[in-house]
Amino acid sequence: MRLAKRIENLPSYLFAEISKKIADKRAKGEDIVSFAIGDPDISTPPNIIERLCQAAQDPANHRYPETGGLPQLRQAIAKWYKKRFDASLDADKEVLPLIGAKEGIAHIALCFIDYNDIALVPDPAYPPYSMGTILAGGKPYYMPLTEENNFLPDLDAIPAHVLKQAKLLWINYPNNPTGAVADLDFFNKVVKFAQQHSLVVCHDGPYTEVAFDGYQPVSFIQADGAKEIGVEFHSLSKSYNMTGWRIGMVVGNATMVDALKRVKSNLDSGIPQAIQYAAIEALTGPQDCIQEHNAIYQKRRDLVIDMLNSIGLEAKAPKAGLYIWAKVPEGYTSVDFANDLLEQVGVVVTPGIGYGKNGEGYVRLSLTVPDAGLVKGLSRLAGWHGRKNRFKLKSNLT
Repeated sequence: MRLAKRIENLPSYLFAEISKKIADKRAKGEDIVSFAIGDPDISTPPNIIERLCQAAQDPANHRYPETGGLPQLRQAIAKWYKKRFDASLDADKEVLPLIGAKEGIAHIALCFIDYNDIALVPDPAYPPYSMGTILAGGKPYYMPLTEENNFLPDLDAIPAHVLKQAKLLWINYPNNPTGAVADLDFFNKVVKFAQQHSLVVCHDGPYTEVAFDGYQPVSFIQADGAKEIGVEFHSLSKSYNMTGWRIGMVVGNATMVDALKRVKSNLDSGIPQAIQYAAIEALTGPQDCIQEHNAIYQKRRDLVIDMLNSIGLEAKAPKAGLYIWAKVPEGYTSVDFANDLLEQVGVVVTPGIGYGKNGEGYVRLSLTVPDAGLVKGLSRLAGWHGRKNRFKLKSNLT
């Protein structure tokens, strides 16, 4: 059997490998606490679940859905963007529901990348930006995200010969994995840069609703001219704890949205309509849950940051997102340190190298750990390398 070269050269998905390692350990009876995957442990709000159950009883929702999604869902998305970001969207031309943002992110390269075309991809970054490019026959050019530059790409450092071949630029704020944020000035700069070099821009923004200390992230769509050259991917996964339901959206440039719709119409059969009705309820119903969830995540963030710094790992408290980006101790690679934690104290973290070569020297910890597991995991971290617990858990977590 001869596999296609695109598959032969495609690595296993990072989190699939991590999940396998966790499963193997647990199969041996080992008690593992995982900070690895950003999958919210908090339940989907009851009103959303109730709407799903109601819609599931309607036989009309048992049939094939349309690729473009229900008009009511597109309108709900447009209204949410208007209310949240004061951004105006044409629900019929500038909004497309997705089977989770990931599938749209992976497929949009097929709309723009031909053989040997270049996509400008952050490094470190969410793997589907580069994997989608490779599957489409293109080549990622990696833009380093460094602490010195606040984990923003230095667009002016991209060589001229690369820009001549480049067709697509990826950005992602609040950022995964670094936790960095970007302001409207940066997004305005991105728009001008894209116009100057005939690029399309794809912004991945699923963490705008997970924010702390009163901070409110902005949307790329708010930038001047953003809809002329780009789109934004978003998701209900992190905002409303709906990762398993697989529903997201892309909004922005009508031509780009239509191109992705055409790809999707040939590859999938749309989002189950009962889930679409649940999404409408999420976007138009009470929004108190977001603040409630963020209060939980903020408490966890503070506990994790205190613990990491107490055992000698440098980490800064992020303003938004579900992740802590921590430097590994001197003398360790990110993989060595992650393995050390797993073997010594039964704690799983994600090695930074899994997000790109510029992720080396860091590990990522997710805040989506149930409170009891979080306290257990932090207690174990306190015992790493026999260090005495210099951090007294002052948690009032239940």
